[in-house]
Amino acid sequence: MAVFTSQAGSKIWQRRDRNAQLLVWAGWMAGIMVFMYCWQQISRATTWVFVMDAPRIADDILTRALPPRWSYMEQLWWPVWDTINIATIGTAISIIIAVPIAFLAASNTTPSKYFIRPVALFIIVGSRSINSIIWALLLVTIIGPGVLAGTIAIALRSIGFVAKLLYEAIEEIDRNQIEAITATGASRWQEIAYGIVPQIMPTFAGISVFRWDINIRESTVLGYVGAGGIGMQLQASMNVLAWPQVALILLVILVAVVISEWVSAKVRGAII
Repeated sequence: MAVFTSQAGSKIWQRRDRNAQLLVWAGWMAGIMVFMYCWQQISRATTWVFVMDAPRIADDILTRALPPRWSYMEQLWWPVWDTINIATIGTAISIIIAVPIAFLAASNTTPSKYFIRPVALFIIVGSRSINSIIWALLLVTIIGPGVLAGTIAIALRSIGFVAKLLYEAIEEIDRNQIEAITATGASRWQEIAYGIVPQIMPTFAGISVFRWDINIRESTVLGYVGAGGIGMQLQASMNVLAWPQVALILLVILVAVVISEWVSAKVRGAII
């Protein structure tokens, strides 16, 4: 905060001096210019006739979609079960793989900071940088459509998420506990088992449940690219313009996500 003295000798307090204020205005001007440029690019690639007609089309689809076709629910029970299995098994596989990667990536537990740790960090970044939909598209091409492709896609996407949060938790542990265990003559494995694992277990449990909750949501759309689950029913219904079935499927997805969110919150609350 800048302080100036008036001609009468009193102090005048200002939030910024003149140069700082000009810098702020220059920043705002640059931001507006970038926004206008991006808006021009979007406008050039947008067919505004369709945009203007969008409310009428949305109203027409909504009118056709309601009420949902409740009788179609008989064909959704198994896809919903597949969706839950994709999320659950995929999360379990990712946790099994992510735990050792997290210990290899953490600076205080890795065997080598110059070789093994960069490789582990690369695996984490590679997993997190590719969306589960992209993984599913690749796996459907490689191993064919079905639940297996969706499960592996969820696992590959989740490895980086779980490992990153877990290795950060490992690096933030209390070193005093480790030193106390080391003073008793404990081996390296005993230090990890009795000094590190107990400290990160609540975080690990919370991360696992949170990732499962996310995977429930992601697995509902993987079937749209052929990776199994309720998404395949959604794609089939949209292809034949069966809007009442689409409405029911979207309602089922919403209920599944709400239930998974509730279960996740309860489990995290019980753990933490």
